[in-house]
Amino acid sequence: MNVGARFVLARTLGACALLALLLALAPAARAERIKDIATLAGVRANHLIGYGLVVGLDGTGDQTTQAPFTSQSFMSMLRQFGIALPEGVRLQLKNVAAVAVHAQLPPFVKPGQTIDVTVSSLANAKSLRGGTLLLTPLKGIDGEVYALAQGDLVVGGFGAEGQDGSRISVNVPSVGRIAGGASIERAVETSFTQGGDLVFNLIRPDFTTARRVAQKINETLGPQVASALDAASVQVRSPGDPSQRVSFASLLENLEVDPGEAPARVVINSRTGTIVVGNHVTVEPVAITHGSMTVVVSESPAVSQPGPFGGRGETVVVPQSTVEVQQEGNPMWKFGAVRTIDELVEAVNSVGAAPGDLMAILEALKQAGALRAELIVI
Repeated sequence: MNVGARFVLARTLGACALLALLLALAPAARAERIKDIATLAGVRANHLIGYGLVVGLDGTGDQTTQAPFTSQSFMSMLRQFGIALPEGVRLQLKNVAAVAVHAQLPPFVKPGQTIDVTVSSLANAKSLRGGTLLLTPLKGIDGEVYALAQGDLVVGGFGAEGQDGSRISVNVPSVGRIAGGASIERAVETSFTQGGDLVFNLIRPDFTTARRVAQKINETLGPQVASALDAASVQVRSPGDPSQRVSFASLLENLEVDPGEAPARVVINSRTGTIVVGNHVTVEPVAITHGSMTVVVSESPAVSQPGPFGGRGETVVVPQSTVEVQQEGNPMWKFGAVRTIDELVEAVNSVGAAPGDLMAILEALKQAGALRAELIVI
């Protein structure tokens, strides 16, 4: 075994040992508040989008010859202010950029409040640094205007370009953000203010968790107040008075519930080599052998020349290939029955498989039906 292989094996065994230590020291699952594991049905954010212009750029705006809609938008804005340009005028704007503006409208926001907006270049602007977004209406999916955005951009990236065409860019200078850059003009009605029963939707659907949430609410407020509709929803009878509903929802979201344990899963990140094994993962007894085959093809061309005594012919290069096959002679080992996460870590440590080999072994165990867990590859 070479030095690199010893280093990889040492890191693998060290990571497995650290995982076993963390699992041994991890405290028992604690109760969680309902507000942390569920959301209230009908109370959600809405997405807004708009089209606008960023001005005041230092020569890093759109090249209007390649982005004619920037000039069209600019001329349309001028006409709104009573400025009419002669027909056939072609503008060469270097300090203007056409942008898309988008934001998220939180629930319960009222007219006059502000939200953050993100501004992204639509054409070939090199940078939005130093630019100012002109007044831009933000619309919802229904076509109604819910906010108006305007302000100076904050751009985290920057770029520099030399006369010889060399260029360097850090982060993304064509995207900026305006904190509190949009003023709310229209509120969105939610089902919370319209009366009716409250429905809590679990972030991670689970029948056990839904039953425990309903049981906890009934223990606190009385029988038949809450009922689990399915693995994701719990319906709660609530007062119709809005002021009472606020106090009622505040009481419910702060109740603590022991959520159900997650299903047995093994998650593999094939890009980084990360393997995460959840609780309740079991392995049936199997016999495993894992090896690799290496095929080496080497080329050593030879030169063939005509005879020295007037023979007709020409000098040619004759290819000569050598193919070698090397296969590791790894022995077969027995993988005993694994019932706990500690036993699984111990079995992996005894095998000493590298992360790439362990991924292949886990996938083969799943196909053989010996791995009693959901295998997820991301």
